[in-house]
Amino acid sequence: MGFEGETWRVRDRADGGLVGEIRIEEADFPWLSGRFTPGPAFGAVRTLFARELELALSDDEGHWEEWEPVQGEIGRRMRLDSPDGPVAGFLLHVDGDRAWFRWSDEPLGPRP
Repeated sequence: MGFEGETWRVRDRADGGLVGEIRIEEADFPWLSGRFTPGPAFGAVRTLFARELELALSDDEGHWEEWEPVQGEIGRRMRLDSPDGPVAGFLLHVDGDRAWFRWSDEPLGPRP
């Protein structure tokens, strides 16, 4: 699909600060994944990403109800920029130096 080798950027919606960069290494549509390099604004959202991943990987009853507002907060506070510019909607997971995400030209549901 031609995504490999691209660099996507996660930015703070409020001030455009760089949260991190994702160098795409694998495209398994609709998911893209690659190496995550944190930017200067990552420290402010590190715990948000950790909580999102913890809930996404959980098998506890009701974990999706807890996950949705956390993922919503990521979408409210950050934007994902493709090499062509911002995307309308995304789901993003960050785990250390790895990130995987899916994106859309349309918003991916309501932001609670």
